[in-house]
Amino acid sequence: MPIDAIIFDKDGTLFDFANTWGGFGRSMLLRLSNGDEDRATDLGRVIGYDFAQEKYTEDSIVIAATVEEIAGVLIAHVDGVTLQEIIDLMNSEAASAPQVPAVPLVPFLEGLQNAGIKLGVATNDSEHPALQHLESVGIRGHFDFVAGYDSGHGFKPGPGQLLAFAAQIGVEPSRIAMVGDSLHDLQAGRAAGMTTIGVLTGLAEADALAPMADVILPDIGHIPEWLAKS
Repeated sequence: MPIDAIIFDKDGTLFDFANTWGGFGRSMLLRLSNGDEDRATDLGRVIGYDFAQEKYTEDSIVIAATVEEIAGVLIAHVDGVTLQEIIDLMNSEAASAPQVPAVPLVPFLEGLQNAGIKLGVATNDSEHPALQHLESVGIRGHFDFVAGYDSGHGFKPGPGQLLAFAAQIGVEPSRIAMVGDSLHDLQAGRAAGMTTIGVLTGLAEADALAPMADVILPDIGHIPEWLAKS
C-alpha cells in the first residue's frame, strides 16, 4: 500500500530523547526535592533516571508513559504536594525544555509535504507543551494534527490518537505510517492498522522494537529513501 500520511511520535522520534530530556529530569527532580540532590537522586531511581549522569534507563517510565502516570509513581515518594501539583510542575518544566531535533526538521518535513504526504504528531506528553516544542523549532505549521495524552483521544499504546488523525485527514489507516522509538508507539500503530516504522533516536534498541516494526531505521531522515523503495 502507498503511504499517503505519516504520524510521528515526538520524544525520541522528532527529537533526540537523551539529548533533549536529560536536563529536564535533573531540573524537575531538583524542584520536587527542594534542591536536595540526595533526595533528587533517590527520586530519580524511582522513575529510572540516573541523576548524576542525567541519563534514563532503557525501562524508565519516562520514555513512554503519560505525565499523569509518571506523577502517579512519584506521588508516593514526595511529601506535601498533590498529584496535580506534580503534573503542573512537570508540564511547566517540559514546556521550557530545549528540544534537540533528531534531524534538520524543516527541510525534512517540507520534503514530505511536497510529496503530498499529510503529517501528524501523537505523543504521550501533554498537548500544551507538545505544541510549544513544535513551535520552538518552527515546525508547528507543518502538521495537520497534533494530539497529546490529554487531547481527548486516549494515549498510546491505544490507537485512539492515530485513528483520530486518520479521520481528520480522510485517509485510510492502511495508507498511513506510524513512526516511533518505543514499543508503545509501534503497538499503537499496529492496533490502528497502520504501517509501523521504528527509529533508534530514543532509548530502545532495534531488537526491542523488531517484534512490532515493519521496518527499523536509524532516524526519521531515512524515511524518504525508504518510501522511494517501498
